[in-house]
Amino acid sequence: MLLFTNTLTRKKEKFLTAKDKPVSLYVCGITPYDFAHIGHGRCYVTFDLVYRLLKFLGYEVTYCRNFTDIDDKILKRSEQELGDMYRYAEITQKYIDSFLSDMKQLQCLNPTIQPRVTEMIPQIISFIQGLIDKKAAYESQGSVYFRVSSYQEYGKLSKQNIKQLQSGARIQVDDTKEDPLDFALWKKDEKVGFQSPWGQGRPGWHIECSAMAQDVFQDTVDIHGGGIDLLFPHHENEIAQSESLYNRSFVNYWLHNAFVQINKEKMSKSLGNYFTLQDMFKEFDPMVIRFYFLKHHYRNPLEFAVDDLKAAETTYKRLVNAFKDVSIESIDDIEQVRNHSVVAAMLEYLQDDMNTSGALGVLFEKLSLLQDDHEAKSYIKYLLVHVFGLTLQVLPEKKVIITPEIQNLINQREQARANKDWTLADKLRDQLQAMGVVLQDKKL
Repeated sequence: MLLFTNTLTRKKEKFLTAKDKPVSLYVCGITPYDFAHIGHGRCYVTFDLVYRLLKFLGYEVTYCRNFTDIDDKILKRSEQELGDMYRYAEITQKYIDSFLSDMKQLQCLNPTIQPRVTEMIPQIISFIQGLIDKKAAYESQGSVYFRVSSYQEYGKLSKQNIKQLQSGARIQVDDTKEDPLDFALWKKDEKVGFQSPWGQGRPGWHIECSAMAQDVFQDTVDIHGGGIDLLFPHHENEIAQSESLYNRSFVNYWLHNAFVQINKEKMSKSLGNYFTLQDMFKEFDPMVIRFYFLKHHYRNPLEFAVDDLKAAETTYKRLVNAFKDVSIESIDDIEQVRNHSVVAAMLEYLQDDMNTSGALGVLFEKLSLLQDDHEAKSYIKYLLVHVFGLTLQVLPEKKVIITPEIQNLINQREQARANKDWTLADKLRDQLQAMGVVLQDKKL
């Protein structure tokens, strides 16, 4: 039995879906104006695991992840990098290519479809017009806004109280809107935009995902995922738009992964406390980073620390060593893999709201007992490769660059050894090892 914690109900629920069609999985993608960071990595590894697990359990899946390739931040970056906001398509392509490369290195499978907002403008305009026709939206001075008061269940995902929201919003005066809570479906823009019945402009952020999900799936979405930071207002607004237009449930299961944090603060570009995936790949193999994510339950905040990554690297190397001589190429019966006792025990955790830490706990508990059982190890390796997405290939040796700081520590340690100050020498040795430098001592 497969269980997910549904953000809509705040309960763990059995996953049910129609048998006659593929599972529909929609995950909010990036706005490509900068390099992807660790927070992005955690999100997309999480939903890659959902995708892999569903397929392993025998479901057919259509996985859609979008690109928001027109946005104020993109235009600003185009101006900064190219001196011309009208060349924004070059910026988006640059960062989409970078993102896809990062995802490939993290062993994230390609989604079934990856639509771009700029390719969906007719569908978005049609969606907005439908809302206007239903009196759920209105045009004002070349922009179009969603009429929040027209949707009686607004706030049901985030559990926000609409009266409290209205009270807080009244400080924001905007003469173009009927109500401060109303949000933009179409934004007037006479410089960079697309033609519409309301004049030249661009879509609002929230309408984009609603329109793309409808265009791809044409029905209620089984699973909609994203980071917890998107819960409000983005996902709340998606629900309001889609259910207002189609008079049916927009999504059955809402899944949200928790933040990556540094010093108890959310890692984000706006706070400037983030690490790009590209920078982390220079220090750690992408498989170590993926393993690091999977060691933690997706709904628990992850307190990012380099020391924890180093510990994950040591543990991952242990896994690689345990399975290095095990082949899985001849395995063609997935049912047999699923039914193996250790795999089944790991799957029991995975099917319980993707408890990866519990599944890995089973693995390490059983590992020492399976040294000579190659059949069992081949089934477990199959699970680790095809569901956890770990290659289990031997990691390349790190090349250490001897910086002035490292050389200074080496010199201090040599002096400590010459002085027979073994306590200091050991301390400096440990410090150097943490920096990836292993010394071979000569006799004094």
